Amino acid sequence: MTIVRRDPRAEWIARNRLHPLHMAMQAKGETRWTGPNGVVRKNPHAVGFIGPNGIKRIDRSGTQQGGGNNGAAAREVQLLPLHSIEQPGFFIVVVPDMLGGRLSSHDRDLLGLARKLAGTEGAVLAVVFGDYKEAALDTAGVDRLLHLQGSEYEGYAPEQRLQALVATEHQFNPRHWLLPDSRGGGGELGRRLAAKLGERPATRVWQVDEARCIGRAGAGREDLRRLLPKLILAAAECAEPIAETRHEVRPVTLHDAVARSLPRLENLGPVAVDPALIPMAESEFILSGGNGVKDWDLFHHAAQILGATKGASRVAVDDGFMPRHCQVGATGTWVTARVYLAVGISGAIQHLQGIGACDKVVAINLDPGCDMIKRADLAVIGDSAAILRALIERVASYRQEGKRDAA
Repeated sequence: MTIVRRDPRAEWIARNRLHPLHMAMQAKGETRWTGPNGVVRKNPHAVGFIGPNGIKRIDRSGTQQGGGNNGAAAREVQLLPLHSIEQPGFFIVVVPDMLGGRLSSHDRDLLGLARKLAGTEGAVLAVVFGDYKEAALDTAGVDRLLHLQGSEYEGYAPEQRLQALVATEHQFNPRHWLLPDSRGGGGELGRRLAAKLGERPATRVWQVDEARCIGRAGAGREDLRRLLPKLILAAAECAEPIAETRHEVRPVTLHDAVARSLPRLENLGPVAVDPALIPMAESEFILSGGNGVKDWDLFHHAAQILGATKGASRVAVDDGFMPRHCQVGATGTWVTARVYLAVGISGAIQHLQGIGACDKVVAINLDPGCDMIKRADLAVIGDSAAILRALIERVASYRQEGKRDAA
């Protein structure tokens, strides 16, 4: 008789994505364990796991683990093999949103899809407008970079950007165009480009094979299958981001000058909007308070000074400090902010699920071992009231210096 020995602690670590040793076990391939009834369990959050509906899931939580090993991670990136293409057989052109000058998770998925379509003979050409701050284009899968700068591309300028994309089409004749089907500009620009090129685009695409693609339809309740077109507007998680290679990011230029379009739309610049009126699901910056907040007047003042949308944990809502529509989490609102500032929130699993799609998480807490600190990209250990006061002072000082420089 064979006796199967179980390690309860190892099983617990395999199930707990917030444990510091969880990612080490994932790296060793320990994604299965035997349950208490002798049934072999599989980790549904492992990268590449196939869900019950046949959809390949992508787990991004691993990027948030091991925050203290940033140096080791950077050294590992340098050791990735270089993928070089001297004479591409064809181009796959990607136009990322680059909100805030950086690649979003949606943009990285799009580049992963482009890399899949390019194969071994094609090259991925990224078109970036204006200044950008992203320093990891090489590990995102960019082989060629077309960087278009100038005042004509600043702000909301879809007509001028369309002229540049048409010039790119004439020079590089790409096999496919890929744009994110998003509110950040890719959805509108992609549809404008389709009309200009006379193409029928595939929208809300979430799966692509060699000759066909699948897109969402019917308010997301149905799948629409069709032949793979030249222009693809892809949804988030359309493919896995690049993780095993780095690329050249070789700069290219347009041979002919881009025609200057006559603006039919007047860009009035950014318009001030009350953060309290922005739905949390659409907000880019959220200041969220939990049980650790003792001075709620200070919290509301900080949100006003920072220009952040206010959120809260379930405990803060149940205690009556915040209204129910401000609750963040699986039992409240799922948010996709670029910056999520959590003040005095310990990090219940439902709350962590609700902020899973946030790009950057900053945590302020007295407990260095709480789950929110483990999830955060930047953690500040200390009294929340003192830290918020210091933050308000720094913001006021920064704005005052900006006014003096402008004068």
